Amino acid sequence: MPHSSEAANPTTASPEHGDWCVYLILCEGGSLYCGISNRPAERFAAHQSGKGAKYTRIRKPLEMRLLFHRLSRSAATKQEAAIKKLKTADKQVLWEKAERLVIERDTGE
Repeated sequence: MPHSSEAANPTTASPEHGDWCVYLILCEGGSLYCGISNRPAERFAAHQSGKGAKYTRIRKPLEMRLLFHRLSRSAATKQEAAIKKLKTADKQVLWEKAERLVIERDTGE
């Protein structure tokens, strides 16, 4: 598996590596949702507004963390599939080691 430390900024990536990431979302009740995106901040906003996956419409998303970034879409999809097959305890370990997605909000100042 690629290392999450491969990119300094997960929202921008060099073309030779791709710009897709694999993420986990912590939902109400403690469950974890795994997905992929090439715009993680926008994708998390979609999940929070109820326009993301059906899973996160039912279980409120609380926080997103990036597991891997600078991937091709194909590589991200393969990583996502592998993570979805993991046991809950293994996903929890990934969550603890993952890079927190920091979303800077415009305060209008």
